Amino acid sequence: MRTLIKRALSSDSSLDTITIKGWVRTRRDSKEFSFLEMNDGSCLANIQCVADAGIPGYEDIAKMTTGAAVGITGKLVESPGKGQKWEIHATSVELIGEAPADYPLQKKGHTPEFLRSIAHLRPRANLYGAVFRMRSRMAQAVHRFFAERDFNYVHTPIITDSDCEGAGEMFRVTTLDPAKAEAQQFENDFFEKPTYLTVSGQLEGEAFATALSNIYTFGPTFRAENSNTTRHASEFWMIEPEMAFCDLQGDMDLAEEFTKYLVDDALNNSEGDLDIFARFVDKGLLERLKFVSEKPFQRVSYTEAVEILEKSGKKFDYKVEWGVNLQSEHERYLTEEHFKCPVTVYNYPKSVKPFYMRTNEPDEKGRETVTAMDVLVPGIGEIIGGAQREERMDVLQANMAAHNLSEEDYGWYLDLRKYGSCPHAGFGMGFERMLMFVTGMKNIRDVIPFARTPGSCEF
Repeated sequence: MRTLIKRALSSDSSLDTITIKGWVRTRRDSKEFSFLEMNDGSCLANIQCVADAGIPGYEDIAKMTTGAAVGITGKLVESPGKGQKWEIHATSVELIGEAPADYPLQKKGHTPEFLRSIAHLRPRANLYGAVFRMRSRMAQAVHRFFAERDFNYVHTPIITDSDCEGAGEMFRVTTLDPAKAEAQQFENDFFEKPTYLTVSGQLEGEAFATALSNIYTFGPTFRAENSNTTRHASEFWMIEPEMAFCDLQGDMDLAEEFTKYLVDDALNNSEGDLDIFARFVDKGLLERLKFVSEKPFQRVSYTEAVEILEKSGKKFDYKVEWGVNLQSEHERYLTEEHFKCPVTVYNYPKSVKPFYMRTNEPDEKGRETVTAMDVLVPGIGEIIGGAQREERMDVLQANMAAHNLSEEDYGWYLDLRKYGSCPHAGFGMGFERMLMFVTGMKNIRDVIPFARTPGSCEF
């Protein structure tokens, strides 16, 4: 029976017989034996295997080059070498799959750009293996967090006819041939109407929150936004909780608790993967994660944030003024230079937010705001965006009219206010943004297995 290398390395005692299977990282030969460094992706560390000349399978040792798939059976014994507790003294070796000399991941440095071009092989690189193990662990932590708090997991649709954000930047889903004139005759399309890949599961999530109280969604979302930044992708994953009988304060409380929970999980359960990020990606990573884990988040209204930015004396590329959305450089100034901790900004101008956010009473200057909030973290900027939803039918209808949205198209959404309406709130966390934060990786393309960005849809 095969044993994962992570299990072998964590064994409490030596073993008379053990079988591992994985890929050769390096091989060194002497006249009478060979050393093979093996890795199977279960952990960052390799295990050293010593194979004496003459054991079964040794005749193929020359073919066991970097990248080759190999099986090794032998004894797990204490290693005399430094930095490793166990090694395997092989009693037999098996060449499972050769890797010829053109195997791209030889023992040398590779640029992120090169590795993106071989995304099908880059998980075998130490750094990216660690990234995608972290992604797996973070996904499990997401479900654990909500399960511990009695949230119900809801699968919202990926194909939809509604634009939750009102931005209009959506991918069309169609069976029509766009080269033919009938392409615009939607009654001939599969769903007999214009349909798209979802930008958010929030609206459908609200329907379930007003039935099951606390729910969350966790799935892929899509934006047809021609943005080539290090923080944007055309396909990404969103975590979206929604809570009935909840206001903005409760929404901010959960967002802070959730962020800290994921950071704590990364710190306590990374099984050594954080070490490679702290050594080679971001030397200040561990200190920053511990700071976020231990310190309360600062909360500041949008109006106060704008005043802080205006008085900072700092020259920004984008002008700071009330009524304009904060840019990444503004968010990072607040978190990294002014407050020096994560910041939750709330009560944004109504004019820059979607129709479904609850309208506040006008401020002393008559300016209208909504109960929106964003959680900003050092190094990234916005990592969570959320709001208390507008539960008042007449106000929601007025908001929809102001955004030129058809009440007929959103009739089901209005029904949620017609039948047993209640205050409710929720937020969305970009999963990849969170991964960038806990790994220190600077480009969203490096925390997604196969990135989808403008002009790029390979693999």
